[in-house]
Amino acid sequence: MRRVVARRSVFVLGLTALLVGPLGVSPASAGAATYQSATFCGASMPIAMVAFADSSSQARGGDGVVREPALNDTAAEVPTSGKGKGGPQFRATVDVYFHVVSDGATGNISGTAITEQINVMNAGFGGREGGYDSGFRFRLAGVDRTDNAAWFNAGPGSPDERDMKHALHQGDASDLNIYSTTAGLYLGWAYFPSTYKTKPFIDGIVIDWESLPGTSTRYAGAYDLGKTATHEAGHWLGLYHTFQGGCNNWGDYVDDTPPQRTATRGCPEGKDTCLEPGLDPIHNYMDYSYDSCYNQFTRGQSLRMQDQWLFFRADGGSSVGN
Repeated sequence: MRRVVARRSVFVLGLTALLVGPLGVSPASAGAATYQSATFCGASMPIAMVAFADSSSQARGGDGVVREPALNDTAAEVPTSGKGKGGPQFRATVDVYFHVVSDGATGNISGTAITEQINVMNAGFGGREGGYDSGFRFRLAGVDRTDNAAWFNAGPGSPDERDMKHALHQGDASDLNIYSTTAGLYLGWAYFPSTYKTKPFIDGIVIDWESLPGTSTRYAGAYDLGKTATHEAGHWLGLYHTFQGGCNNWGDYVDDTPPQRTATRGCPEGKDTCLEPGLDPIHNYMDYSYDSCYNQFTRGQSLRMQDQWLFFRADGGSSVGN
């Protein structure tokens, strides 16, 4: 079990917090949060999907930015027999296919920005900003450029997203496809490793081109250091948000991330939203903090990513579900 709590009512409070959403808006104005059942520690519990968004705010900068959509995507858990095969010596190099989608000149980011984005991801996953070295490294395998206004403005789950990915997706489950677009109304979104089995073409991450380092001043001081891609790549490797499940026993299915009831905005040192020990992990890449606040994955998150990689992605996805 992940945590032991004194009162079962904490679980209800955690669900309430998630339904309120990351900006504290009511369920009526928040993006739809979807739940389904999953078995964990022998019990069937509702678990939240990958992302929550405040659909009442369409501002595209500062604290009003809408981080992610609710994708109704769930990370299947690795069976016990497939866990623990990583560890401190684990190393995996992920080939990255970077798809630059623009609307004429808008969004046609430079090769320098792409290189810097890969560097930012390697710094985060390599523990060079203060966190645990996850063992993952990212290597740019190819860049293509497409001028297509419909794809540039494609929203999650839309026909335009599907058309874009059918046309551009490269490689297999072990290759990361990054699509830089407007990301619709969001900073970005991602699909979990187990989704590859049923929808291989949809795999990858979509990020707002203005979240890349040095591309724009729109998100200056908030989301302009390239760490949206780090966050979304965390989802691509099987991580939930640190505020997943609020203060309940299961949280984000990682033991060493303290319980957290609400998503973070900015970098509020000392934020503590659960009665259980530990301050909210505002410096964790899987919270919603500002880029300048992010500096770590934990050991537990790294081991989860390794398990998810080895079971769902390492062989290209050919044995998923076999």
